[in-house]
Parts: sequence; C-alpha cells; structure tokens
Amino acid sequence: MEDIVNIVGGGLAGVEAAWQAAEAGAKVRLYEMRPVLQTPAHRTDKLAEIVCSNSLKSDEPGTAPYLLKEELRRGRSLVMDAAAATRVPAGAALSVDRGKFAELITERIERHPNIKIVRDEVKSIAECGIRNADSSLFSVDQSIGSPTIIATGPLTSDALTADIMRLTGDDQLYFYDAIAPIVAADSIDMSVAFKAARYGKGGDDYINCPMSPEEYQTFYDALIEAKSVPLKRFEETRWFESCLPIEEIARRGVDTLRFGPMKPKGLPDPRTGAEPYACVQLRQENLMADAYGFVGFQNHLRYGEQERVLRLIPGLQNADFLQFGQIHRNTFINSPKILNETLATRADQRIFFAGQITGVEGYVESVATGWLAGLNAIRALRGQPMLKAPPTSAIGALCRYVSNVETKNFQPVNITFGLLEPLPPELRKKYRKKRERHLIQVERALEDWDEFLADALPQRANTCA
Repeated sequence: MEDIVNIVGGGLAGVEAAWQAAEAGAKVRLYEMRPVLQTPAHRTDKLAEIVCSNSLKSDEPGTAPYLLKEELRRGRSLVMDAAAATRVPAGAALSVDRGKFAELITERIERHPNIKIVRDEVKSIAECGIRNADSSLFSVDQSIGSPTIIATGPLTSDALTADIMRLTGDDQLYFYDAIAPIVAADSIDMSVAFKAARYGKGGDDYINCPMSPEEYQTFYDALIEAKSVPLKRFEETRWFESCLPIEEIARRGVDTLRFGPMKPKGLPDPRTGAEPYACVQLRQENLMADAYGFVGFQNHLRYGEQERVLRLIPGLQNADFLQFGQIHRNTFINSPKILNETLATRADQRIFFAGQITGVEGYVESVATGWLAGLNAIRALRGQPMLKAPPTSAIGALCRYVSNVETKNFQPVNITFGLLEPLPPELRKKYRKKRERHLIQVERALEDWDEFLADALPQRANTCA
C-alpha cells in the first residue's frame, strides 16, 4: 500500500503535520477550503495565514513559551524555520511579518514532492479516506487504512463541525475570540508616542502611547459606553480568559486595563523619565515597518465606535486604521473524552486531531500538536508504535492536558510552567527562587527532548530545500 496521510486544514497545525509526514516519506493530501470557502477572519488563500496577533509570544530563554519553540526548532519544524526567516523586531517576543510568513510556508509546501494540496471544502471525514462511519464514536470499516488528521482550527466549517460532533456524540464546544486593530505607522503622532520595549528588552521595538490619569479616565468612560457587535442570540457567550476583549476587561473595574494590556510598568517616557499612568503598546506588523498592531487590544466594538474610541489614545488622534478589531467564533472538541496523548482518537488510531480544535490555545501550541500528529499518522499507517512526547517537555505537557485534564469545564490552554511536570522535592528545596526552578525545568526538558528526538525522527533525505 502506498503511504498516504490525509490532512484537513492548511493552518499552522496542518502545514506542520503535512511537512513532518512528508519529510518522513509519506504521500500527503493536504485539504484547504480557501479560496473555495472563506472564513470570517481570513483574507487570503495562503496556507498558515495568521489572523490575530502577529506575535508568537516570548522567545526569552528560561520561559515556557521559549521551551516550546526550542523543542520545535530542534524537531526540524517548518513553521519555526519560516518564523525565523520572517521575524520582525518585537523585543523578547518572536513576531513575524504575517504576509511573508504565509507566503514562505505556502511556497515550501507547494514545492514539496510528497505533498498535494487539494483546494476544496471537506464536509465529512468520510470524504478523505475514513468511510462507513456509523453513529458510534469513530466506528469505521477496519479495512480502510489512510490516517486522517483533522487540523481545521477554530474556524472549522459548519458542515465539517456538524460531522465531527455527530461522530464524537458531544455537544459543540466553543468560545469567542477577537482580533486587535492595526494602524498605519505614518499616522501615529511620534511627538506624543515614543519608541521603547518593556524594561529595554529589544531596544525600541514598540511604539508606546502614554496616558495621564485624565486621559485614561476619558478613554475608559468612552470604551465602556461604546456599542459592540451583537453576538448570536441563541448562543451563550464564552470568552477565553487569556484573550478577553478590552471592553470586557474594562467592565471588571476602572483599573483593570491599567494592570492588564495598558500596564505602564517598565516603560518610562524618555521625555519625563517616569512611567506614565497607563500606556498603549503598538507592535510592528511587517518587515516594511509601515503597519503597527495594538498589543492586547482585541475587541468586538462596531467599526465606527472603534475609530472614535481608539483615537482618544494620545498619539492616535489621526490614526489611519488598516484593520479594525473583530470577533469570531472558535470551535474546539472535548479532547479529554476523545484523544490519547498521541493525538489519535481513543476509538480509532487512524483519526487524529491537531491544532486549536484540540483545545490548545496559541500559534506555537497549535504547531506543536501538528508536529506530533504528523509523525504519529505515518507511524499508524506503517504499524509502528506511536510517539508520546516526554512528560517533562512542553509538547508532552500540552498533550497530557488535552488528553487527561478534568472534562467538566474543559477550556483551551496556553503553555505555562503550571502544565509542566514539576521538579522533584529535593530540587524544589535546592532552588527556592522561581526563576531558578524554571531554568532547571527548561534544561531538564531539553535534555529529555534531545534523547527523545534521537529515536523519534527518522533518517530523512533532503528532498526539499
């Protein structure tokens, strides 16, 4: 039988899964519904288009996000390689030029001799090799052999969502997510705003708009009174706590923004030498440095209201908005009831899920699950034992969470040290400072990861540059 792996979804998880399976020698069919069917958030037909922030979060050694990135880099990740090639200044964070990033990944996927891109909507799992499913959980004809990875992300089409939920037998889970606005760089008043990175990490990578107490109060009052885009009446609103819209944060108290996305800590105004009362940060969006996105300012206000309210921010009174914030519905499955740590379904080892649909939150977290699912799909096809990432690793921690956490209130999660396997008592006693313990956790994780990779990654021919 020819080695074929089917992957549904050309986002970050899907392209990573496709690359890993193809590099291991499998023939890959990568299904992407755009441009045949667009989503509410995407703008192009490029693979791996990122629609929210252009930041892949911290890349500072010793942090949990760094550990996750480093594991992927050592695991020959396509996405992390593309991120390095399209990186833009962002202090200690890894941020990319989203256009060039998607173009580079699309080009490399299109050029790979083992990958065929199919531009069409997949409405059911049966369409790509898993046939004869009945109403029980992934009960299929055992003569069908092609593994299928569902990596359709939080914006899974309605038809495929219905099929997935029919097969899993669970009610659909969801939360609302929001996108931050972007403004033209030349419309920012730099006589008011100033360039700096928090605590000087990265030099002057961010543009900062300082606020006095009076300016903050004026902005706050306008924000909580602004009109939002109404949500669907028949759905309960479930916000993801790590990505709350700014107006929802503001409603929790007058100072919540000053201790959240508008925190001035570590950002002294060079003209006064003092930290402002509040501060709005803007991050470079592309290599041309002609567009800047609001940091932590995702919202679901009406476009006219956004323009009115955000122009109250000092330095943005004449802002030219290249993109307004918006809201979209994110879909995810109840993974602990469905998935193993290998990301295969418990009832059928040829069906995998990867990316945000599994309940991981974040770009790199999605890539990580795609990386593991891609390697395990070809192992399932060849009858080889599937891989479980080391329990000390960041990827292992994410897979353990989505497959084993308490299911009563399953919520999406980013990588944190709280998910990692804790240090033994003797090391916790020896290293009392949190920073020291984290550094030891990272060091231990990477040692275990390197040992894991020695067996996990097959010898690969350089079939694609």
